[in-house]
Amino acid sequence: PAGGAPLRLRSTRVTPEGVNKPVIERIIRVDHAGEYGASRIYAGQMAVLGRSSVGPIIQQMWNQEKDHLKKFNELMVAYRVRPTVLLPFWNVAGFVLGAGSALLGKKGAMACTVAVEESISDHYNSQIRTLVEEDPEKYKELLQIIKQFRDDEREHHDIGLEHDAEGAPAYSVLKIAIQLGCKAAIFLSERI
Repeated sequence: PAGGAPLRLRSTRVTPEGVNKPVIERIIRVDHAGEYGASRIYAGQMAVLGRSSVGPIIQQMWNQEKDHLKKFNELMVAYRVRPTVLLPFWNVAGFVLGAGSALLGKKGAMACTVAVEESISDHYNSQIRTLVEEDPEKYKELLQIIKQFRDDEREHHDIGLEHDAEGAPAYSVLKIAIQLGCKAAIFLSERI
């Protein structure tokens, strides 16, 4: 440029003005981690049950999780949010949870799906309340995304119930254990 001023390349995507950056960073970081973990859970289930009668159902849910993850990858760039440092751990833990639940059979995999998706949809509802309290107009796009993903997670929850999740061995214990793990993962991923 004229005058010798250095040319600075900037992202064409700018963080919207006036957003509560700490809240947005926490939401996007944890949702990215959650969708990443969900994708790894379904990858583990597919590794065990992919060729079974329930394989196409798991694949369909996994495809939706991949779409969710792709969107949160885009939001991380748009809002300049760093991912949680725990992604390598969620990579392994998610796959192990998915494969382990699938080793219990179709019902075990579906019990895992019910537990995880119920936790995630509850978490999304909490985020929706937070963004509405902040400013529903300012966060309109993010609210639409979270509401759509919450609805997809509820659908996965219902699919799990329709496919005999409650018939899994020690269903109540399994569900509680998985949901406690989800709460810990949410707490840590929001902060680290």
